[in-house]
Amino acid sequence: MGQVLEKLQGALSLFHSDDGFDAVIFTCNLWRERQVRKITDKVFDQFKNEIGRANLTFEDLYIAVLLVYNDINKRLPGPHFDPPSKEQVKNLMLNCDINLDGELDREEFVKFIFKLTADTFVTVSKGLILTLAAAPTLALVTKKTTEGVPGIGKVVHKVPNSIYASLITLAILLFQNSR
Repeated sequence: MGQVLEKLQGALSLFHSDDGFDAVIFTCNLWRERQVRKITDKVFDQFKNEIGRANLTFEDLYIAVLLVYNDINKRLPGPHFDPPSKEQVKNLMLNCDINLDGELDREEFVKFIFKLTADTFVTVSKGLILTLAAAPTLALVTKKTTEGVPGIGKVVHKVPNSIYASLITLAILLFQNSR
């Protein structure tokens, strides 16, 4: 539940911003950068401690990518994301290796993962926005429908619309996370 609320924090800034929609996009990008940085720092430090070097070779990098995708699949709602192929990792590594030493340091690794996961975060964001927009509407439609059901209808009718919509939205988010 805390992770879901943290993810929604960026969207809530829409109501507190004078700059409008641009501020929301900026806040969501900052959230994404923080999440990517948390994951990359954790994985990079794990490798640094295990191998005793401050840089990742291609073999280390591919294992690190698998660990990053494992973390992404654990932390983010939505579909399971398959890691890229070794070929894709190799090509992107060449683009991110600024000093051309054949290894990635911490900052190069962050840039690498940020580029690698760009589509992943877009997919998650679209799914989350769709859920948060569609779920309350679905909830109100189902509430009107269930009010006519004997036994349940009286209980549903007594629940305020805002609470009912919130409960249905939360249930849909939990269902998406369980898949």
